[in-house]
Amino acid sequence: MGTIKQNRANNILTSGKLDATDGLNNNVPATNIGNASLSNVTSYPPSSGTGVSSVASDPPSPNEGQIWYNTTSGALKQYSLLTGSWSSGGSLNTQRTTSGFGTQTAAIAAGGFDYPPNLNTTAVESYNGTAWTTVNSLNSARRETGEAGTQPAGLVFGGIGPFPSPTSSGSGENESWDGTNWTEVADLNSARYQNSGAGTQTAALTFGGTPFPVSAATESWNGTSWTSVNSLNTGRSYMGATGTQTAAITAAGDTNNPHPTKVANVESWDGTSWTEVTDVNTIRAGLAGAGIQTDAIIFGGGTPAPGTTGNTESWNGTAWTEVNNLATARSALGGDGTSSSALAFGGYPGSWPATTVTEEWTQGLSVQTITAS
Repeated sequence: MGTIKQNRANNILTSGKLDATDGLNNNVPATNIGNASLSNVTSYPPSSGTGVSSVASDPPSPNEGQIWYNTTSGALKQYSLLTGSWSSGGSLNTQRTTSGFGTQTAAIAAGGFDYPPNLNTTAVESYNGTAWTTVNSLNSARRETGEAGTQPAGLVFGGIGPFPSPTSSGSGENESWDGTNWTEVADLNSARYQNSGAGTQTAALTFGGTPFPVSAATESWNGTSWTSVNSLNTGRSYMGATGTQTAAITAAGDTNNPHPTKVANVESWDGTSWTEVTDVNTIRAGLAGAGIQTDAIIFGGGTPAPGTTGNTESWNGTAWTEVNNLATARSALGGDGTSSSALAFGGYPGSWPATTVTEEWTQGLSVQTITAS
């Protein structure tokens, strides 16, 4: 097919200068690649800077997104993500709706609710990647809390205690987990439940929630106290959320209680303010999320039908894509992890009692040959 030529003119900025991060790094604009197969390329120049490298064999441990030219096979290759899927994990010891934090192999499920017996719980369980173990309980029985952190260092804040009446105001309680015990620390400024959370034990964020009407309030935690910061653009509760104190994303939720109106709204937090971004594909509330602000998944939830869903969507920082669903559709579930390695546990499967089912999300990587088609 001949030699692929690189036109530097495509790397010239409007100011007339060469784009150093593009032109000098040997990046080839798509417009320079002819409509022909890129398999069996006859030649490719040696690596320049951080550009495409020429190697005799595929790298043994490439990074996601890495591209190289294999001189032996005469093919341009990349290391790309495969479509992810859910598989069965170890079941919770206590059936319930719940919330939690951590990773696929090191997670905490804290509090929750089951019916019967119509009771919130203080129960806490720890996951090691295979099985759940009962550990020390919360000080206050609660459900529908916000959460942040890791298995050895986390927070649970807000929530609701006794079975709610229409005037229930929620809780401002905040408990810190040190890997062994829960300790009461400074309360939220605004008591609420069905609030979302992101971040770590010492640098967290909570936003949204209810009582009536739903809240847009956002608070930031510095390890000692909560400070009110800029509110959500759309007040709502029961959102899916993930990220950090300075870079979070929250998706869907309910905008109106006590008559819920489920929405598809998504907002991104930059450490100062919230910005509306692309909506999710499936309207829902009571969902869970995992990942970071620009690379995340959301899963589960309750739909307007009414009903529950196992729908899972992947976020690349710009758009949401439908991917493989949970095997057990449910809302009010716990979940956390990364976009390629997440955990979903517990929840309401559409009828009582609640479920103990745990599922693990895995998205593999594969070496692929790049072609023009």
